Amino acid sequence: MAAAPARRRGGVLVAVDGGNSKIDAAVAGTDGELLATARGAGFRPQTAGLAAPRDAPGPAIHAELAATGVPSGDVVHLAAYMANVDLPGEEERLERLLLDRGAAPSVVVGNDTFALLRSAVTEGWGVAVVCGAGINCAGVAPDGRTARFPSLGEHTGDWGGGGALGRAALWHGIRGEDGRGPRTALTGAVAAHFGVDRAIDVGLGVHLGEFDEGRLTGLAPVLIDAAEAGDAVAREVVLRLAEEVAVLGAVALRRLGLLDSPADVVLGGGVLAARRAPLMDAVAERYAALAPRARLVVPDDPPLLGAGLLGLDHLKAPPAAHAALREAFRRPRVR
Repeated sequence: MAAAPARRRGGVLVAVDGGNSKIDAAVAGTDGELLATARGAGFRPQTAGLAAPRDAPGPAIHAELAATGVPSGDVVHLAAYMANVDLPGEEERLERLLLDRGAAPSVVVGNDTFALLRSAVTEGWGVAVVCGAGINCAGVAPDGRTARFPSLGEHTGDWGGGGALGRAALWHGIRGEDGRGPRTALTGAVAAHFGVDRAIDVGLGVHLGEFDEGRLTGLAPVLIDAAEAGDAVAREVVLRLAEEVAVLGAVALRRLGLLDSPADVVLGGGVLAARRAPLMDAVAERYAALAPRARLVVPDDPPLLGAGLLGLDHLKAPPAAHAALREAFRRPRVR
């Protein structure tokens, strides 16, 4: 990509989409011209504390600016939408950390669910459900009111995502193996995925530190494969996840007064973006029952686009800038 001029009229916007496994970042002009994208390491403050990864977006941002030749002083706004920043207080704290770091004179931090939503809706409102390693939901009403959930795990009433599917696959696989549960194809599938003889060997390996517990997320597609092949146990787990995805969205719509009106529900994250029929068909069925006027959308555009659009919203950029950024992200050369 060609370098930008040394100084850019109107400055530039830096947008960040931060997930568990990676951070994607983009530099764009305030007119919506996309100058560069970059990728960095993931953002996991739950393991090191929120303050420890304060520089987590830094390498990706520096790589972007280096690619464009834009001086860091030209950055007028940083829009950072991050997984694992699930509470308003956490968003505010990370905003202060980034401002103190001098990342930009203006910083807005939000949960990445809002970036997913903005990537798909032109009006800026609706509901989004993210189902990646974990699960989350957030909604925005036409008047700007929001609805969200803690999404911190089972201790805050949340269940779902690739991690939950993987743990369920292991749990059912072991119980089907030792007789405490019904026989299931998950027993052999779990063992084969980890290259061991028995499903229990996986559980013991996690306990002994031979297998990283994070690898259980890799069992999510294994479980959906089993459900697609007709395994009753796997199918029940998939149906439970579909129920969670639908209940989250329907409750958010109700809180925002949108349950009885046409409204977009944007579905994203690796588990939903895979568009696996056993899960997506069940999700559609549950929404038909709980929120029949909802329009389900699985976007092709990345959440990073949503972060950029939210940044342009903050800067009160004209519609033409938003359209230019959307078009830029749809060109083959952009991730």
